[in-house]
Amino acid sequence: MTQHALATLLFLFAATAPAPAAAAEAPVQELKSRVDRAVQVLNDPANKGPAKVDQRRARVRKIADEIFDFGEMSKRSMGVHWQELAPGDRERFVRLFSDLLDRAYFEKIDSYNGEKVTYLPAKMDGDQATVSTRVVTPRGSEIPVEYRMRQDGGRWLVYDVIIEGVSLVSNYRAQFDRIIRTASVGDLLKRMEAQVSGQASGQAGGQASPSEPKKPRGAARE
Repeated sequence: MTQHALATLLFLFAATAPAPAAAAEAPVQELKSRVDRAVQVLNDPANKGPAKVDQRRARVRKIADEIFDFGEMSKRSMGVHWQELAPGDRERFVRLFSDLLDRAYFEKIDSYNGEKVTYLPAKMDGDQATVSTRVVTPRGSEIPVEYRMRQDGGRWLVYDVIIEGVSLVSNYRAQFDRIIRTASVGDLLKRMEAQVSGQASGQAGGQASPSEPKKPRGAARE
């Protein structure tokens, strides 16, 4: 899948499903409310045009910060290596990881073309939920997208997105693990900083820098 397609699937869709069952309604509505606001931003004539790109992206990123649990996503993406990070480096990593996602995906939001999505009732498991959707492309094909969410302080937040069976978190975890095992945690942080700042060219110190996930063979699900 292209970056544009993945960015579109992360945020931009319109609800077409019937009202979910009451027990599974909360996580779906949390997600939907943010999506509706993002769509409003993109459809607002005041935000149209090349001159408003930064304004448009900043407003969508603010909405993303409300629904995506970047702290939990960061922890899961680091896996066993999370314990190797000092508290200060954990904060640094969360900031870099959220900016990396912003650079890889959220900047591609202008590719939204009114794709429709069918929501299914959330599958509940205590304070966690899975919201399954079906994205209908302009050609009429359907793409399954799952949002893994957890409840925190009365809110439902996304900690992973699974597209066609491939976990965003698992993809990044494989990349981070490979870099750390061949170099170090410090080297990973430096590469992330370089990529976020736009200085990375796809290679750093002989090793690939973290990038948007690509669909691997037999990708593990989170």
